[in-house]
Amino acid sequence: MTIHVVDIEQVTHTCPAFAEAHPYDTRRTVIHVIPGGPCRNPVTIRCGDTTVTIACHRHEPADRQCGACRIIVTQHTITNRHHEVVG
Repeated sequence: MTIHVVDIEQVTHTCPAFAEAHPYDTRRTVIHVIPGGPCRNPVTIRCGDTTVTIACHRHEPADRQCGACRIIVTQHTITNRHHEVVG
């Protein structure tokens, strides 16, 4: 399985329309990718008169993909900043 490690930064604010703090800007930064390796269950499909073998992640839904093609996203750090609106 391919693992993507990300840092998340959320900026929140309060405004006259909604008095509770709510996020208005969320940024995700990929800081590391651990590859899962080659596909272990390639799929053969027909394209007209020819057959093509492709990795299962290009054809199958996530629950039917092999372990190497599945993607896992792991949160490394989550930073919350509050932006004060003055005025």
